[in-house]
Amino acid sequence: MEEELKCPVCGSLFREPIILPCSHNVCLPCARTIAVQTPDGEQHLPPPLLHSRGSGLPAGAAAAAAAAAAPPPDHETPAGPACGGGGSGSAAGGDHADKLSLFSETDSGYGSYTPSLKSPNGVRVLPTVPAPPGSSAAAARGAACCSLPSASSSSITCPQCHRSASLDHRGLRGFRRNRLLEAIVQRHQQGRGAAHGASTAAAVAVCQLCDRTPPEPAATLCEQCDVLYCAACQLKCHPSRGPFAKHRLVSPPPPPRAPAEAASASPGAAQGAPSAGGSCKSPGATGAGAAGGGAARKYATCPDHEMENYSMYCVSCRAPVCYLCLEEGRHGKHEVKPLGTMWKQHKAQLSQALNGVSDKAKEAKEFLVQLKNILQQIQENGLDHEACLVAQCDALVDALTRQKAKLLTKITKERENKLKMVWDQISHCTLKLRQSTGLMEYCLEVIKENDPSGFLQISDALIKRVQVSQEQWVKGALEPKVSAEFELTLDSGPLLQAIHQLDFIQMKLPPVPLLQLEKCCTRNNSVTLAWRTPPFTHSTVDGYILELDDGDGGQFREVYVGKETLCTIDGLHFNSTYNARVKAFNSSGVGPYSKTVVLQTSDVAWFTFDPNSGHRDIILSNDNQTATCSSYDDRVVLGTAAFSKGVHYWELHVDRYDNHPDPAFGVARASVGKDMMLGKDDKAWAMYVDSNRSWFMHCSSHTNRTEGGVCKGATVGVLLDLNEHTLTFFINGQQQGPTAFSHVDGVFMPALSLNRNVQVTLHTGLEVPTNLGRPKLPGN
Repeated sequence: MEEELKCPVCGSLFREPIILPCSHNVCLPCARTIAVQTPDGEQHLPPPLLHSRGSGLPAGAAAAAAAAAAPPPDHETPAGPACGGGGSGSAAGGDHADKLSLFSETDSGYGSYTPSLKSPNGVRVLPTVPAPPGSSAAAARGAACCSLPSASSSSITCPQCHRSASLDHRGLRGFRRNRLLEAIVQRHQQGRGAAHGASTAAAVAVCQLCDRTPPEPAATLCEQCDVLYCAACQLKCHPSRGPFAKHRLVSPPPPPRAPAEAASASPGAAQGAPSAGGSCKSPGATGAGAAGGGAARKYATCPDHEMENYSMYCVSCRAPVCYLCLEEGRHGKHEVKPLGTMWKQHKAQLSQALNGVSDKAKEAKEFLVQLKNILQQIQENGLDHEACLVAQCDALVDALTRQKAKLLTKITKERENKLKMVWDQISHCTLKLRQSTGLMEYCLEVIKENDPSGFLQISDALIKRVQVSQEQWVKGALEPKVSAEFELTLDSGPLLQAIHQLDFIQMKLPPVPLLQLEKCCTRNNSVTLAWRTPPFTHSTVDGYILELDDGDGGQFREVYVGKETLCTIDGLHFNSTYNARVKAFNSSGVGPYSKTVVLQTSDVAWFTFDPNSGHRDIILSNDNQTATCSSYDDRVVLGTAAFSKGVHYWELHVDRYDNHPDPAFGVARASVGKDMMLGKDDKAWAMYVDSNRSWFMHCSSHTNRTEGGVCKGATVGVLLDLNEHTLTFFINGQQQGPTAFSHVDGVFMPALSLNRNVQVTLHTGLEVPTNLGRPKLPGN
């Protein structure tokens, strides 16, 4: 809370705070330092216009009040002190009112000034512009009760919102004193002093930075740092220069007194002293310092009528007023309410607003706890990932070391093989060379002999031996069998590239999809499901798998695999409960299932004739609910619904019946023939009827002739019971003959065949009749 109790100009706790027109607070001494003279364009505006900009009154009321107090335009009044009750000055014509729209941004007393980078606290300090001689502004500069250059040409800029407000003849005293804030500041100071006294065991406050034991007594207290310093530590740790130059050093708080001692203290001792920096006393200043003590605090008084307390509240001006203000007519056309009533009302509004802030603060605390948990998880996950990375890199190094050993073994084997082959070739060549050399030497010795007969006895054998020895040195015998080069090239380029590209990839499974229940719905025997990926997830999702059970609580089966997040499944059973779930997948695998959603299909079927499945001669109208034909031959049209389970009932109303045709009603497979009467093939089960009688027909077999036909206005009902696997027909609410067909099993679609002499209208979504018996099948 202490930040709320500090002045935005000096940074210290508020001293004599005043309320600016923008509802911000500032110390009265600080307000004197930031109040500046207005630019040239606004310096000589008439007092009524300045009043409307600076006072808390509306522009019209202030202008009227000032105009009443001003002298006539042709009468000059000598300048009086600026603290007088009525401000004086030369009247202005319409030109000044027109200039107001040029020089003033609004008439509400606010101006948006861009803060200067060179001025303290973002407040623009304007140069002093001298007022024209002889004006009331020049005369007012000598007034003792105002420390401003000119009350009628001065303004103050809020250091927080940077809005400017002009001052009226009262100067800064025209702003209301914030007695409530002043009392809260004093209570806070007393509580802080008690806390400092309780925290120090000694009766005298001691320095909080001393290295000595015991610490030296404190000489000063910095209000910004909230630290007690002795004289040595203050010079050493908190010099009055640099960033500490603007800090406010005060005397240390006195030690806490005993309750009896505090009760015996004089109430007058806590009264406020004259404000620093000004000679005028603030109305109602006495007693303000006693707030929070034993003496009762004096209520604030009206700044215009110092002896009157506030008794009413002006809703239009949003300010408390006294009864004299009302008698003077300043708020004659304004809405005025009792001060106590508005006090309770605003307290209630503030309490209600605080409840909302309290809820948000609670959420913020929970959010901070969540963030701290995230910090801890980040630390833990970071350590886990570091350990995992080190283990993975060590595994890569180990694998590379093992592969290195294998490659070195290959090189060693290759070298040994080459060496063996070379040594073998050396040994073989050396042996042959030795044999050849010996033969050569022997032959030379033989040639030296002069015995012809002896020579001829061995010459043939020697010649053959020499020839054989020569043949042993065939082509290639004197060439090395192996090369000195190793044909082993290690292709490490892809591996080096892979190492350089080694980076973290998404290896996490996809998150659990969130079902969007507001978009999930059923219609007839189809269901639509929608889902989405949870927010703030970084896992990639390649697609989704939607699973649905069989409607009887059986096993789930996949009904959709893809990237879409919206899917509609048709052809389900009516009046059935289905369970659905979805999961996501990516390259790492399949993620967990979502929550299971339960979907209930429609109890009864709503459908129409299908224009895509009917014969081209079929004519549909009335939103595909009415059918007729353009041909004299019977043509078939099917319904849009397909049934494989449950009990279903629908009716067909005969709108037109001419020349005794034979329309046929029933069910059929999707592949039934469309160019002949229904029931003539094995893919349809029907009842065809004329004006007098009816027959059941399947595979062109006519059975169960029954009296009673149809005419215009008749209604034919079809009851398909797939639980009992039967098909029954009704005419005008009465069952027509026995049960038409039994052992009906599979998938069926409503069907109808008719020609141009008949027109019927389909009625669906009907309840199944329960008051009809089920007669047994006839013997024939």
